[in-house]
Amino acid sequence: MINKKSIKEISFLWIGSLLGALAAFFSQVIIARELGPVGFGSFASAYATIMLLVPLAGFGVAQYWLKVYGAEGAEAKRWLRGSFRLIIVSTSVVLLSLMAWVFSGLNDADTRVVLLIMSVYLLGQASIELVSARFQLEEKYLVLALWQFVPHLLRLILLSAAAYINLNLILVANIYAVISLGFLFAGFVVLLRMWKGHFDLKGHIQILHGGEAVLEPSALRVLNNTWPFGLAAFFHLIYYQSDIILLKYLTGDHSAGIYNVAFAVMSAVYLFPAVIYQKYLLPKLHRWANHDRDKFYRVYALGNRIMLLLGIVAMIGLWVTSSLAVRLLFGDEYSGSVVVLNVLALSAPLIFVAFNSGAALVTKDNMLHKVKYMGCVAIINIVLNVFLIPRYAELGAAAATVISNLLLMLFYLVGVRRYVFINK
Repeated sequence: MINKKSIKEISFLWIGSLLGALAAFFSQVIIARELGPVGFGSFASAYATIMLLVPLAGFGVAQYWLKVYGAEGAEAKRWLRGSFRLIIVSTSVVLLSLMAWVFSGLNDADTRVVLLIMSVYLLGQASIELVSARFQLEEKYLVLALWQFVPHLLRLILLSAAAYINLNLILVANIYAVISLGFLFAGFVVLLRMWKGHFDLKGHIQILHGGEAVLEPSALRVLNNTWPFGLAAFFHLIYYQSDIILLKYLTGDHSAGIYNVAFAVMSAVYLFPAVIYQKYLLPKLHRWANHDRDKFYRVYALGNRIMLLLGIVAMIGLWVTSSLAVRLLFGDEYSGSVVVLNVLALSAPLIFVAFNSGAALVTKDNMLHKVKYMGCVAIINIVLNVFLIPRYAELGAAAATVISNLLLMLFYLVGVRRYVFINK
C-alpha cells in the first residue's frame, strides 16, 4: 500500500486539500470576524442547508461512478447517459424543494435572500463532485487537487478584498454564488468531454466492442443503483452539520455562530482521513474488493490501527491548543466556542476509524448496510439535538454529535465484520 508512487500521489491530494482547507478556514474566519456571531450564524445555517441538499442533487452518481468503473472498467461508459438524465431530474426537484422551503414562512427576509442566492452554490458543488469523480478515475491527482483547491482560493481572495470595503451577509452569499457559477460552466465542459470519449481510465484494460451495441441503462435503473450513495451522503450531513440548522431555528443565530466556529475547526481536522479515503483510496478499494481480497483486508486492518492512533493525537492536540486558537483567530466574542470545541474533539478518533471502516462498507453490495447504519445514526442525532439543544444550546449540539459519531463507528465496525470480511 505504501510506496514512492503512493506517497507522491497522496502528497498532491494532501497539499491541495490542505491549502483548500486553509483557504476555506480563513474564509470562515473573515466572515466570522466581519459579521459577528449573529450574522455568522445566519450565514452558517443557510450554508448548511444548501450543503444538506447537494447529495440529493447528484443523488450519489459521482460515488456510483467510482464503484461501477471499478467493477466494469471502460464498459461502465454505458451508465453515463442515464446518469446525466438522472442528475437533471434530481437537481430540478431539489431546487423546487428549496424554493418551497425559502417561502415557507419560517425564514426571515435576510435568510430568504441568502438561500435564494446560494442555490447557485448548490449547482456548482454538484458539478465539482462529478468532475472530481472523473479525475479520481483517471488518477489525475494533481489536477484533482487543483480543481478542489481553486474555488476555496478564489473565495478567500474576494472575501479578503470585500472585508476592506464593507462585507455583509448578502455580499458573502453573492461571492459564493458567483464563483460556483464559474465552476458550474467549467464542469459542464469537462463532463461533456468525458461523454464524448476523452477519458483516460486508469487501472483497467480498454475494452473495444467493434461496433457491438452496448446496453445503456435508463435513468431509472441508474437511480436504482445510486440512491444508497445519495442517501448515505445526505445522512452523513444530517449528523455532521444539521446541528447548525437546528441551532438557528431552536435557539437563534448567535448559538449557531458560536457552534460553527468549533465545527469549522473540526472540519479542518477531518481533512486528513477524508483525503486518504475519499480522494485517494476509494477507487482502489473498489478494485481490490473485486479482484484482490487479500490486499483489501490488509489495507483495512492496517488502516484501523493507523486511524485510531492519529485520531487520538488530533484529539489531544485540540485540547491543548483550542483556547489560544479560537481567541487568536476568531476573537474574544467567540470564546464560548472553546468548550464546544473541546467536546467535539472527542469525536476525532471515532471519525478517523469510521472513515476506514466506512470505506470498506462502500464496496461491492455492502452499501445498503452502510446506508441503514447512517440512517439510524441520523435519526438518533436529530432526536438528541431536539432534546438537548433547547436545554444546553451549542453544548447540547456538541454532545449529540459525539454520541452519534460513537454509534456510527461501532455500527461500521460490526458491519464490516458481519458483511465484508466474514471469515477474517
